[in-house]
Amino acid sequence: MALYQALELAKKKGFDLVEVAPTAVPPVCRLLDYGKFKYEQAKKEREMRRTQKVSIVREIRLRPKIGEHDFEAKIRSVQKLLQDGDKVKITIMFRGREITHANLGWRLLEKMMEVLKGTVAIEKQPMMEGSRMFMILAPLPTQHTKPVAGQTKKTVTTPEKAAQVPSVKVKEQKVEKIKESANA
Repeated sequence: MALYQALELAKKKGFDLVEVAPTAVPPVCRLLDYGKFKYEQAKKEREMRRTQKVSIVREIRLRPKIGEHDFEAKIRSVQKLLQDGDKVKITIMFRGREITHANLGWRLLEKMMEVLKGTVAIEKQPMMEGSRMFMILAPLPTQHTKPVAGQTKKTVTTPEKAAQVPSVKVKEQKVEKIKESANA
């Protein structure tokens, strides 16, 4: 159809003539209400942005000489952030001569990976950047459990789960092994 005929038809029906595929031979046009079309497109984009999850990278900083209890507290913080669906950047900061013992930082990151194994995906492997060593962890896709407003988190303890919880002796043995490996 010729351009002037398409414009007449659009004017007669009360629509706009919109070029959909300008690179096609011949160009493709549609008759539609352009204002309504733009409104619906904007509405779809708003809906897409609303449902989109923005990934935030949170940072946890450690020192190579961190105590055992402090390390456990940092692990709990990391687990909480991962459960919220955020990515976590774990940074080990070296000061002064500590940089000569970078292996302590590697051990610390390995220990953290061992504790969090099965619950996280390593997005960026441990690496040195200046006087800092870092790695980035991301939650596994099934782990996102951010509660919706009004919902409460309920935990059910079954006999199977209770049997899986390690005893205090087993935990103490693990701590002893970790201390021995750190001293070696």
